[in-house]
Amino acid sequence: MKILHVEAGKHLYGGARQVQYIVEGLARRGVDNLLACPAGSEMARQIVPGVRYAPLPMGGDADLGMVGRLLGLIRRERPDLVHLHSRRGADTWGGLAARLAGVPCVLSRRVDNPESRLAVALKYRLYDHVITISEGIRQVLLAEGLAPGRVSCVRSAVDATPYLAPVDRVAFEAEFAPVGLRPGGLIIGIVAQLIPRKGHRHLLAALPALVAAHPGLQVLVFGQGPLEAELRADVAARGLAAVVHFAGFRHDLPRWLGGLDLLVHPAEMEGLGVSLLQASAAAVPIVTCRAGGLPEAVQEGVTGLLVPPADVPALGAAVGRLLADGALRRQLGAAGRARVLAEFSIDGMVEGNLAIYRQVLAHREARP
Repeated sequence: MKILHVEAGKHLYGGARQVQYIVEGLARRGVDNLLACPAGSEMARQIVPGVRYAPLPMGGDADLGMVGRLLGLIRRERPDLVHLHSRRGADTWGGLAARLAGVPCVLSRRVDNPESRLAVALKYRLYDHVITISEGIRQVLLAEGLAPGRVSCVRSAVDATPYLAPVDRVAFEAEFAPVGLRPGGLIIGIVAQLIPRKGHRHLLAALPALVAAHPGLQVLVFGQGPLEAELRADVAARGLAAVVHFAGFRHDLPRWLGGLDLLVHPAEMEGLGVSLLQASAAAVPIVTCRAGGLPEAVQEGVTGLLVPPADVPALGAAVGRLLADGALRRQLGAAGRARVLAEFSIDGMVEGNLAIYRQVLAHREARP
């Protein structure tokens, strides 16, 4: 089996990392993988053994030229199937290229952003099958008119191994002292791109009351994005400069994530939330929202607490409850680690995607 994968992301955020897991796992199973990705991207530099790379210009939704470039690649390589892993033009232009080449095409959908029924009816004709990373996203597509037989859920996975090692608290505090972290207090982390739908502003709004109740509380903000200047201004306006510390994007986050006392993810929309799975692997309890696939990543009262999206009082109450109860934090963290190890393995995700490929190819072969 030969698969052409298309991933348009330039950075190794959650979705691109999942693509790495998939192609590496498929290669171990004897699948011939070719990965088309943006020239100069982190993905193109992170070589996976057994995977060939095809760096291409990828200019996003307005880059109509992607059709021709991907079509040429498909005709040269003659894959059995094309798997589109992202948006940013890869979904529409990649689907058109596969259709023009007459090659079966599968789309991974990682976000729960709503689309019109007309868009679904037109765009999704390009794909033989759609794979969603959560049941929540699958339900969104079904509600928008996609036939049940054309969409399946294969949840994202996490490599738990790097998160299992204990983190020395003194070393943790020393590592983040340069961004302003002070020793001795409880530490909340938020791991997400600095974009509106991740809901950073809701946590900032809840913080003054939390700091009053828990002196010494601090927050580490991991990630980068266009909202950084706005969020920094909000922190300063609320008088939280000594509390909230921006740690940027960290490639070595698996080494340090377990040093947090609590992960808060106040997103208003989310496909699944890989950072939550990573936190659970590190035995860190979580407070997040009942949005998208987040209730699939976090079990209410078992691995964390869930609140309504954009509900600042409820968010503050849930965070405050865990900050005040160390035993409950340890209980939820231990349960989260056990669940990730049992239910979100990379092998399970790879086998799920491979089963969809076989199903699509068998259906194509059965056509008269």
